[in-house]
Amino acid sequence: MKSAIGLIFLIVSGFIQAQATFHEEDLNNIAKAEKDAYSGKLCPVAAETTTNYDVKWYRCRWNIDPAVKEISGNITTLFTPEKQKLDSLVFDLSQALTVDSVIYHLQPVSWNHASNQITIRFPSSIPQNTADSVTVYYHGVPPENGFNSFVQSTHNGIPVIWTLSEPYGSSDWWPCKNGLTDKADSLDIYISAPTAYSAASNGVLVSVSSAGENSVYHWKHRYPIATYLVCLAVTNYAKYSHQVPFGGKNLDVVNYIYPEDSATVSTQTGVIVPMIQLFDTLFGVYPFQNEKYGHAQFGWGGGMEHQTMTFVTSFGFELLAHELAHQWFGNMVTCGSWSDIWLNEGFGTYLSGLCYEHLAPIYWKRFREVRVKGIVSKPGGSVFCTDTTSVDRIFDSRLSYAKGAMILHQLRWIMGDSAFFAGLNNYLHDVNLAYGFARTVNLKSHLESASGQDLTWYFDNWFTGEGFPSYNINWTQTGDSVTFTVGQTQSHPSVTFFRMPIPVQFKNATRDTIIRVLHTFSGQSFTAAIPFTVDSVIFDPDYQLISGNNTIGAVTEQLVKYNLKIFPNPANDEITVSFSLDNPAIVSVNLFNISGELALNLSQESCSAGDYKNSFSISQLAGIYLLNVNFGGVDYFKKLIIEPTPKSQKNQ
Repeated sequence: MKSAIGLIFLIVSGFIQAQATFHEEDLNNIAKAEKDAYSGKLCPVAAETTTNYDVKWYRCRWNIDPAVKEISGNITTLFTPEKQKLDSLVFDLSQALTVDSVIYHLQPVSWNHASNQITIRFPSSIPQNTADSVTVYYHGVPPENGFNSFVQSTHNGIPVIWTLSEPYGSSDWWPCKNGLTDKADSLDIYISAPTAYSAASNGVLVSVSSAGENSVYHWKHRYPIATYLVCLAVTNYAKYSHQVPFGGKNLDVVNYIYPEDSATVSTQTGVIVPMIQLFDTLFGVYPFQNEKYGHAQFGWGGGMEHQTMTFVTSFGFELLAHELAHQWFGNMVTCGSWSDIWLNEGFGTYLSGLCYEHLAPIYWKRFREVRVKGIVSKPGGSVFCTDTTSVDRIFDSRLSYAKGAMILHQLRWIMGDSAFFAGLNNYLHDVNLAYGFARTVNLKSHLESASGQDLTWYFDNWFTGEGFPSYNINWTQTGDSVTFTVGQTQSHPSVTFFRMPIPVQFKNATRDTIIRVLHTFSGQSFTAAIPFTVDSVIFDPDYQLISGNNTIGAVTEQLVKYNLKIFPNPANDEITVSFSLDNPAIVSVNLFNISGELALNLSQESCSAGDYKNSFSISQLAGIYLLNVNFGGVDYFKKLIIEPTPKSQKNQ
């Protein structure tokens, strides 16, 4: 698959590579902007009380003047009762907005607006699975919940209004069914605004009609859509399009840009064309091919992947790729719980990496290196989001984004390209998931089917487990045979061992080779035929894996004669180190923590030939450490578990 893709993009990649840039801070900026944008809108408890009906269609009629922070209009909802007959219906709507009336079968019905919900009572029960509709008329000023779901601002002195609803902000500005259990099958959106302005939204622009001093923009969307992905933006946009020739027809990419920026931005957005073609090739046709893709400029940092119309502030390579990726992973298939947010953000991050791989390959290795170094900067943390009440945790750039992306890359490394991409395609196009919601177990199942492997161990270690491995390799060469022993420690006790196929590079000034071996236990030894004299060894030179604080030591015959012993292990207050020297040497003994930082300098002394034995106090430490003994430049590393000193001993 990779070679075919390479042929497709051989011509364009040189041009794109000249345009593309890679900045280490890009991902952190994307995650920070998304975290900040959502932090005012996260409910401490994401209770979904409106689960007894299925939304089929919304017709949204909105009156918007971007010079005034206000909204008015009406929402008609087509629905069917799901589990039983329905006597009443509940919509989510902020108390800051005023409900004017509720119309059912052309007649007003009773309703109650309390606790940010509207409860509508019907004159008679609606039978199960019977389609019906109701219209809510409302108006008001959406609340300022931290960073807002409905923003009125200016650009270059011109007023603008935009929305940003993830995760639960939709009900700040319109009556709807919030949550991750139901997608509306389709939308019709009518936005009335003064004629000086344009309105951007989901789907296809069907018409623009006059209504006195206003213009009415009718946007039609005929794909299932999660509530938080419904959007609008209104200002004096300059508009232009790109055409993506792929899949037997052209796809329109419409761009709604602030006029003062359009000349510059129009030179940047063209990169989206080969990105769409790449994702089409890897993951199937663009999920909303019958409509459009688009960008609307807005005033918040970062971007938001509204379905078919991404809102962005700037137009950098990685941001455009990340938000486009969400049209497949996040919009076509949406995470079914915020605890599985990595199914949106980890994929968005990894697919931006695939754009570097295929369109700007000089940055591909650097992309992985920066992600790995960020992940191992702290010892703990799982990709599974353990606290969905915390925006900092949901949108953690190290865990949900970078580690989510790299556990995908490791799966690709384990499974191979063919099975990996087949598994992702089967996941996206599963009839039970496509245009719906998914959990991590659904992804795991498809990857297992495609690879023929049981991946429970992998998801236990890398999805719910925390931390990362550190590898210690000692090696020796005899003739054309290299023997190397691989030790491993773990940065967090939730994982006792990371079983992984690992790459080790052997090289000298003119030749090199990479050996891949399956590492199944710490201290495992391997032998490989290397037909040249090795002078250095590098673990994982291309950053295929998540690991940190790795060490390499050349094993000589003399090291075997050291007869090094370290005891007890585990220890709690003292350890003893003993060894034998045939010749005098400067020997240092140090303890490093799991982040690779020096925790304790135990000794450094010039030792005479003969036997050596010394004891060291370690009572001030507890946890997992690496004991390092350096014999005149030759390193030996040993995992040391230090248990807390019992209180009874401390008090003696």
